[in-house]
Amino acid sequence: MRRAVLLSIFLAGVQAAQIPVLHAATRYVTDALEVTLRTGESNRYRIIRMLPSGTPLEVLSVNKATDYARVRTEDGTVGYVLERELQDEPAARDRVVELEKRLSELQAEPDALAARLAALQADQTRINAEFQNLQREKQRLEQELATIRHASANILDITSDRERLRIQVSELTRERADLEQANQDLINQTNQRWFMIGAGVILVGVLIGLVLPHFRFRRRSSWGSL
Repeated sequence: MRRAVLLSIFLAGVQAAQIPVLHAATRYVTDALEVTLRTGESNRYRIIRMLPSGTPLEVLSVNKATDYARVRTEDGTVGYVLERELQDEPAARDRVVELEKRLSELQAEPDALAARLAALQADQTRINAEFQNLQREKQRLEQELATIRHASANILDITSDRERLRIQVSELTRERADLEQANQDLINQTNQRWFMIGAGVILVGVLIGLVLPHFRFRRRSSWGSL
């Protein structure tokens, strides 16, 4: 009975000495080959499993009296391990693996950078070629625009000249019509004059033909009287 009371007092003291961790922190099993995960805070408790070096554990609480930490594994198993067998950083072996991986990445970076630089240079060459093509196209379009503008100016000039020529042709046509009319009037007047002259000549001839016989008869009569 006395031993049961003492054991109860001991367990109560042990529970009172546990320090809960307000925020669970991840710690790692030390570089020792393996540590034991137990169901309680002494080596008398059953071993749940052996934890290899570098195993990450979530620390739930630490009992400074027993130097045991209550932890939870990644698969959710809760147990106890000695707090001194935990460390804040991964095991050296894991760090070496991580460093080797990082070293490989760093060694691969120059090749990746060289490939990326080559790709960028190729893109720059392509962009420069496209820029040159655009420059040539721009010059061609500017020349075409200048030609169109010049042609437009010429069209305006041609239109103006055409209108001026049309007016001149119209005036010349009217002048020609006036000249033709004047010429026709002159021809008519000349014809009338010649007609009048011819008529006058005919009339004079008729008059002479009428008068001349009488003149000769009178003359013969005067001679007969002599």
